[in-house]
Amino acid sequence: IQNLLDGGCDMMVTVGFLLAEATASAAEQNPDVNFAIIDDASIDAENVQPITFDTAQAAFLAGYAAAASSQTGVIATWGGINIPPVTIFMDGFVLGAEYFNEQTGGDVQVLGWDVEAQDGTFVGSFDAGPAANATATTFLQQNADIVMPVGGPIFLSAGEAIRTAQAENPDVRYGMVGVDADLYETAEQYSDLFLTSVLKGMDAGVEAVVLADAAGDFSNEPYVGTLENDGVGIADFHDWESLVPEGLADELDTIRTAIIAGDIEVDSPSSP
Repeated sequence: IQNLLDGGCDMMVTVGFLLAEATASAAEQNPDVNFAIIDDASIDAENVQPITFDTAQAAFLAGYAAAASSQTGVIATWGGINIPPVTIFMDGFVLGAEYFNEQTGGDVQVLGWDVEAQDGTFVGSFDAGPAANATATTFLQQNADIVMPVGGPIFLSAGEAIRTAQAENPDVRYGMVGVDADLYETAEQYSDLFLTSVLKGMDAGVEAVVLADAAGDFSNEPYVGTLENDGVGIADFHDWESLVPEGLADELDTIRTAIIAGDIEVDSPSSP
């Protein structure tokens, strides 16, 4: 941050809650510089605008899709660390699966997270490795066939665990839900596994905030990405297009419209 300030930057976007303390300190010492910070809303300063995302809305769609597409009737989600930018995905995923059960009379179980208790399974870090692999393996052994690991590279360990499970149980169709970006596009070794991904529109958020600042309209009011402003969403089904239930895409469009209209409330304690 100091290097950028020394270079004359008068608008800066920092990324991630771990930079909150440094951003707050720099903003206080440089009141003529505007800052925005992604995935953190803890800073109360005239020259800091939070950029946050109500990813629970999009994860709701993904949870519904996972429940509809599961063959075993068991799906799972877990996280790297128990923090709001992680649990907001897990909340939406579980709530979407529960909505599927309510609407269809289904009985799909979701392992790994209890929305009401705000408690569940976490690897303890965002690192791919033995702990992340063991967590994924445990859920697969509990009959989960579609999983959503939340927290950066831990999805790589989930993919590895699924490949092992595929070899051991070739009759089961395993899949994953990615988070943040369309992992079908960025994780080619596991692209065939991705039912969809929950998208966090950091590009849309940053563009909106930076253009407003350039126009002289900077505000410290939080930017919140939602389904309505395309700040969150879900990716295409890609290779799963022919595998998901017929009419699922239309159902998701209807649910999306209802969430935007407020007819369906996605009640996540982690929502901004």
